[in-house]
Amino acid sequence: MSTPVKDRRPLIVLAWLWVGLPFAYGLYELGLKVAKLFSG
Repeated sequence: MSTPVKDRRPLIVLAWLWVGLPFAYGLYELGLKVAKLFSG
């Protein structure tokens, strides 16, 4: 490995955010729909 680990860390964080934020938003929207469904 010629590249240091510290140079790759921001890329890993960015990738996790890129996947995690839409996923979290989808769960949030799903929760709102389920709450609306059960509340009538």
